[in-house]
Amino acid sequence: MRFVLPRGSILLFAFLAWIAFLMEGSLLDWSALLIVQKGLVPVEQGGAGYMVFAVAMTLARLTGDRIVAVAGPRRVLIVGGSVVVLGVALLAAAPALWVAMVGLVLLGLGAANIVPVLVSLSAQEGTMAPGLAIAAVTTAGYAGVLLGPALLGGLAHHSSLPVAFAILAAIMVAIPVAALVAIRSSR
Repeated sequence: MRFVLPRGSILLFAFLAWIAFLMEGSLLDWSALLIVQKGLVPVEQGGAGYMVFAVAMTLARLTGDRIVAVAGPRRVLIVGGSVVVLGVALLAAAPALWVAMVGLVLLGLGAANIVPVLVSLSAQEGTMAPGLAIAAVTTAGYAGVLLGPALLGGLAHHSSLPVAFAILAAIMVAIPVAALVAIRSSR
């Protein structure tokens, strides 16, 4: 067994996967508390928001191959990342439950195919052996799932949960921007 550091574009894909999973982990741990703290739902219904996100993500993943085939990986990252930013912003600023739920649906739809596209691109890149590239991207992604909730909680502790989610939206901008600037078009 050996440890290989990602290099070239694999490093970018790993960073973007880290960001995407950071958002997913943060939603898993904090979205219920956010909508409860905002007074949008009672405590016993707080998990409904994450359920809406998960259902939307599942539906988008089930159609992901067709979406990527039609739109191309770069466009999926640009549009998906932009939809995620909008979804997080809506969730953070939601004055009513329906706005929060629309934000969570957008988050699920936008995020669903970001990591699968990044993993696929890493396997095709050629700067590293495909197995090592995939391992680097997924390892970085799962580190985001583990660190995301703690980072978001730390931000919320020093500000508020809506502000922490707004900062998360700003971080998520890296995905569509990187796709626009640094990722070659396959179309």
